[in-house]
Amino acid sequence: MHLLASRFRRLPPSCGPVRLIGVDGHAGSGKSTFARRLAESLGGAPVVRLDDIASHTELFGWTGRLHSQVLEPLSRGETAHYAPYDWRARRFGQPRPLPPAPVVLLEGVGAGRRALRPYLAALLWMELPAEEAWARGRARDGEEQREFWDRWVPAERTHFAGDPSRPHADLLVRQRPEGYEVLEGPGGRDTDRPRTHPE
Repeated sequence: MHLLASRFRRLPPSCGPVRLIGVDGHAGSGKSTFARRLAESLGGAPVVRLDDIASHTELFGWTGRLHSQVLEPLSRGETAHYAPYDWRARRFGQPRPLPPAPVVLLEGVGAGRRALRPYLAALLWMELPAEEAWARGRARDGEEQREFWDRWVPAERTHFAGDPSRPHADLLVRQRPEGYEVLEGPGGRDTDRPRTHPE
């Protein structure tokens, strides 16, 4: 993981002074855990979770909010402030500061969408089939979230059908028992050989 972190630190800035790294994949594919471990390897890099930007009424209609609250301030080298969404209370909370750190991770379904790719220094895709990822997500969230998942799955299908991320991924990430295997993706600019990054 430290080799991957070093690779990202060497990338040119993509959003003002920030190297914005997108971590995309199907819901339940392990994006949050991977992003957290990558952030630790980056010395505590900030992680923007798209679950904090989306809402019940805008599962995928959050691009404008992300632009105004996060991308535009960072692109000016300013501290961004975004209001995280509370999925239980169904409302946005108090604004949270996001400084223009050298590397910032953007994690969530749709992190590699067309409107965001110009701001990304790199895009990672969690390589897990949709049905397997969704089954993991349903098992994780339990019966309490069954109705949400029944609504989410068709919404995610529609999103990726019209705005796929994987074809543009620089790197594909597969979780293995010994850590993460990282391979060059369809949109990759390098030809590094596949490697495993221990957890």
